[in-house]
Amino acid sequence: MMRQYDAIIIGSGIAALTVLYRLYDQMNVIVFTKANTFSSNSYLAQGGVAVAMDKEDHWSEHYRDTMVAGIYHNHPEHLELLTKEAQVYIKDLIKRGMKFDRNQMGEFDYGQEGGHLKRRIIHAGGDATGKVLTTFMFEQVKDKVKIIENEMAINLITHEGRCVGVTTKNKNGELNQYLAPATIVATGGCGGIYEYTSNAETITGDGMAMAYRAGANLTDMEFVQFHPTVFYKNGKTIGLISEAVRGEGAFLQNLKGERFMETVHELKDLAPRDIVARAIFREIQKGELVYLNIANVKDFRRRFPNIFQMCVENGMDIRNGLLPVMPGAHFMMGGIQTDERGRTSVKGLYAVGEVACTGVHGANRIASNSLLEGIVFGNRTAEGILNDHLPVFVSGFRGANWVNKQTPVNLPTKQEIKAKMAKYAGVERSAVGLEKLKTWLEQYPFLHINLESLSLEEVEIVNMLTVAWLIATSALERKESLGSHFRIDFPESKKVGERREIIRQISYDQKILVGSSLI
Repeated sequence: MMRQYDAIIIGSGIAALTVLYRLYDQMNVIVFTKANTFSSNSYLAQGGVAVAMDKEDHWSEHYRDTMVAGIYHNHPEHLELLTKEAQVYIKDLIKRGMKFDRNQMGEFDYGQEGGHLKRRIIHAGGDATGKVLTTFMFEQVKDKVKIIENEMAINLITHEGRCVGVTTKNKNGELNQYLAPATIVATGGCGGIYEYTSNAETITGDGMAMAYRAGANLTDMEFVQFHPTVFYKNGKTIGLISEAVRGEGAFLQNLKGERFMETVHELKDLAPRDIVARAIFREIQKGELVYLNIANVKDFRRRFPNIFQMCVENGMDIRNGLLPVMPGAHFMMGGIQTDERGRTSVKGLYAVGEVACTGVHGANRIASNSLLEGIVFGNRTAEGILNDHLPVFVSGFRGANWVNKQTPVNLPTKQEIKAKMAKYAGVERSAVGLEKLKTWLEQYPFLHINLESLSLEEVEIVNMLTVAWLIATSALERKESLGSHFRIDFPESKKVGERREIIRQISYDQKILVGSSLI
């Protein structure tokens, strides 16, 4: 089956829903999500949205804090757009009916999180901001467009140098093709390729892998953020414990009761995420167990109802105030390289949200800028599509002739990939480990394989292998430690003011281009 639309959106998180809201009344749009609509990291987001709306705050201060957390690797012009336009788009959401939490005086109940020097985080439903926000956005568009659940985009279709649509496969194994002058990838990050993660199970790097196969440039793939406080029990990570908990007075300690962050950074427990994650990782390597002590958090159950419920469901007695934590893969700062309107290096292909790399996060994302990025650049991407004078319909493409026949292929299990990534491309890396990882990955045929003949599980594995390889090769190329990328064999970073390398993965032929820019 081959059908034509004006725009195709792949994904259903905040970035996808933002683009959809702006396009649906002017374009014929179809949306695909490989699971259900609410299987996204946006839905799981606890902290909130960072925005300088308080009269004592200013976008330039939000900009500065984000730049410091990102180790000055941030794209300055794009970051200015993010922090300056945040107020405009948040106020528009409020005008449309989105309700953020307010205090008894009716003012925004601002929270503070790691890296922010001021309380500028607005939240909804306590620690359920993502759930409230994505549900609100979904309600505004659900009856306006066709949203196809449980159908996975497996490849982007290119024709004469343009992206002209997508090939999908549903859970019954049926293949379909959909054509459109604009295809928007909003599939989220890749936390699911790691053993320990805060991400939804569906987040396996699919959009990045598809874009790479289609010839799009990717950048900053070495920068994977590990959230310091992921709830840990019986050898497994269960869910995120928001940074906002530390913002309300919780602190980290080991089993001896030592508050080790006191001597690590001037912001102590509210230091940027890469610093806190490495401190916890080193405690664990010393054989220590690490806990988040919530004894000082006022009215924990009311302020963080979702986290409280997670503790109850997992048999955690919070009366002693100690929650076991460890770092888990949380956010990809890199991704498909885009401009300020979501355009990629392939005509007709757009990317937005965590799957994209606008450069706003630099080498380490500051807290609560992820939902904001989806909102600001979701709006900007939609505006770009509406102003790009795209063809009215796709012409000249006749459709593919694939044989949807299962063929045996040598692939590892998902768990094998996750374990290798945690061991060799985790919180700390080295050339020795990364070379081992690269060699192991390259024994599998992930770059040249007929995906149409694979099961959906196998397609996910191919995507995981592809993104793992992109991370490993980029991490090998960056011979310094910078933000979330920490090389134990190159622990030093370049000084601010020196030229900083920008590492790009160029198209589909295993090339890496190292550029540079002034910090």
